[in-house]
Amino acid sequence: MGEREPEGTVINVWGELVALGPVRRDLVPLYQRWINDFRTLRTLAAPPRPLTLEEEERWYEDRSGEVAFTVYAREGLRPVGITSLRDVDHRNRSASFGIMIGEPGLRGRGYGTEATRLMLDYAFTALGLHNVMLSVYEHNLAGRRAYEKAGFREIGRRRQCRRMGGRVWDEIFMDCLATEFESPVLKRVLAPDQPRERPS
Repeated sequence: MGEREPEGTVINVWGELVALGPVRRDLVPLYQRWINDFRTLRTLAAPPRPLTLEEEERWYEDRSGEVAFTVYAREGLRPVGITSLRDVDHRNRSASFGIMIGEPGLRGRGYGTEATRLMLDYAFTALGLHNVMLSVYEHNLAGRRAYEKAGFREIGRRRQCRRMGGRVWDEIFMDCLATEFESPVLKRVLAPDQPRERPS
């Protein structure tokens, strides 16, 4: 915390390995490159197909009901992915979570796990939500491990609904409750001021 961001970069939340900041118009071509990598898409709900820059720009312009952050590797503040809360429902205090580490060479370093934990912290501590859920395909072993480490638990499955690699796989539903989560960062950042003692 208290680090200096490079010009043009805004950071909202600092973790140990990653930092989260707003999605940026100047990074839309990078987001487009990530979403066009079929190795990335195999773990997402979107079917593998080419996505144009114009389509990615439309996503950037219309993110109603979604709170999205760019994920940066803390060292050098290099953008490595995107994470978001979708369908944020303040009345019922719930949302759905998604994440994509877009740089293939930077997966497996704990960035996804920490970004997931920071997003749960944001959901519960900053937004006051109570339940955050996600879905992950059975074949996405790395994603499942990251979500479990961050605090998610399996709550059910839709059986054999995803075709990949010549077979069908389950879609796994996971969630995390505010009462099951300990804030790693924002509890300190968003703490109310304490009264100062007056000198006698």
